[in-house]
Amino acid sequence: MIPGEKSSKVIERGRDLLDILTQDPEVLPLVPQKGEGVYIWDVDGKRYLDFSSGFAVVSLGHSNPKVVDVVKKQAEKLIHYPVADFYVEAAVDLAERLISTCPGGGKKKVVYTNSGAEANEVAIKLAKSAMRRGRLLAFYGAFHGRTAGALSLTASKWVQQLGFFPTMPGVIHAPFPNPFRNIWGINGYDDPEELVNRAISYIEDLVFKSFPPEEFAAIFIEPIQGEGGYVVPPRGFFQELFKLARKHGILLMDDEVQMGLGRTGKMWGIENFGVSPDSIQFGKAIANGIPLGGVIHRDDIAFRLAGQHSSTFGGNLLGLSVASVVLEETWKILPNVERVGMHLGRRLGELMDEFEFIGDSRGIGLARAIEIVETSGSLKPDGKRRDEIVREAFKRGLILIGCGESSIRIIPPLNIDIETVDRGVDLLREALLAAGKSA
Repeated sequence: MIPGEKSSKVIERGRDLLDILTQDPEVLPLVPQKGEGVYIWDVDGKRYLDFSSGFAVVSLGHSNPKVVDVVKKQAEKLIHYPVADFYVEAAVDLAERLISTCPGGGKKKVVYTNSGAEANEVAIKLAKSAMRRGRLLAFYGAFHGRTAGALSLTASKWVQQLGFFPTMPGVIHAPFPNPFRNIWGINGYDDPEELVNRAISYIEDLVFKSFPPEEFAAIFIEPIQGEGGYVVPPRGFFQELFKLARKHGILLMDDEVQMGLGRTGKMWGIENFGVSPDSIQFGKAIANGIPLGGVIHRDDIAFRLAGQHSSTFGGNLLGLSVASVVLEETWKILPNVERVGMHLGRRLGELMDEFEFIGDSRGIGLARAIEIVETSGSLKPDGKRRDEIVREAFKRGLILIGCGESSIRIIPPLNIDIETVDRGVDLLREALLAAGKSA
């Protein structure tokens, strides 16, 4: 498939008028018009199997009937009233349900936002306000958003930082324990314990000996690094990091914007690692396409004075109504995510065995990725071939999106079945064959 006449015209106009595109139309020239379940149709009527879920947003599938129904009903009653200024019942009800999903006990509260990036902005404010400390720790490869404060935590791609220096001061980055490729040259799949030890020692013996640990308010994490390449750390890493944070009285702020709401087979990605964070930032999938985000956090780090934080549209009524449906439906399909995710992992592993330029296959549940390298046994990323694979997949009717330097994420809707997964993986294999011949 190549862009049709209508798509080409929209792309041409968009290049002239829009200023914030992140996708290269030479690689992924998609102009969506409608969607249903796991499929998207473009303005020329071409159908595509969507293994991107609209960037991990439509976890229940496109135009899910239950979502459409609740949007219609809420729109007929009331579209907007600010939940930061008035006690809206839907906001209270959803907060109660969100809190009940969180790992760990204790009293918690919820702040609603418009997006995941804004949720991380709120988390920064909560940490600094509660702890009366100014420094923050994040990780190389992390993505926490592009707004000014969140951008200071982000260290995924250099282009995201270009032209915005100086960012918010006081943020220190440490290496993330990537089992496939890390600064210590450790094979983290063969020796995960050593990789965890090195990562923790870096923080304790380098960062905390260069900067006072008592000045750090929080450590920001992603359970699986998303934009950084869908990097899954060794299982023991977050437990050791949590111990280190508690040793120095530092909060652990968990960015679940991409991995939360069932993507890994658990309601929250951090549950796969046996840790209870001090906050959970959410967004993307919470309202299946309606803009909504927020922070679930310990009550004792809550804002204490009216006006410390507010948002006109944070917790919009359409988003709140859909989020209630998303939570209910996500609980039902978690077993499907685990079952289908394991099957997808096996299929991707078979592709890695077949194609020498696939250096790694990783993930949990339906948060999966393959990493493209130059040659067999090499760790050198091959972003050019990655883009060619995405392009070839698109020609065949499969939507994929890249991440990291040379990875491809495979993140279909959570209610997908095995038969459809196999159809998508078969299309991916065709793309891999084509890209291998063209290299």
